[in-house]
Amino acid sequence: MLTTTTAPGFWCECWTRHLDDGQPPTLFGSYDARTEVEANNWVSEILRTISPALDTDTSEEAWERLYDHRVNTRRALLRRVPWTVSVTHARTLISWTVSPVTFLPLAHRRAAELPTCAYDFTPHTPRTTD
Repeated sequence: MLTTTTAPGFWCECWTRHLDDGQPPTLFGSYDARTEVEANNWVSEILRTISPALDTDTSEEAWERLYDHRVNTRRALLRRVPWTVSVTHARTLISWTVSPVTFLPLAHRRAAELPTCAYDFTPHTPRTTD
């Protein structure tokens, strides 16, 4: 029997956008965190990793976010409030978002019969041209 238990967590994303080209933001990476600490650490570790490559002002801003705002960040995540931090470097905006979510379990397929239509599926075979 399939039990449906949900788990609270956080969906974390990193987006980049070049400020000069008018293009929409690009998803750079994502992460599913199970706790507020894990979500906060994901963003913090990335900021720590890239801060030496940032210009001086942006690096200082990143460190300020990491240390001066960490209590407010943790409080927001504990209240399950969405949170965003952004830095701009060389005309590129880098944004991290952390959103509270409820994770649903995937269906367990052991000993389960697939629907009959599943056997009608034939994988796509690429055509070769001469």
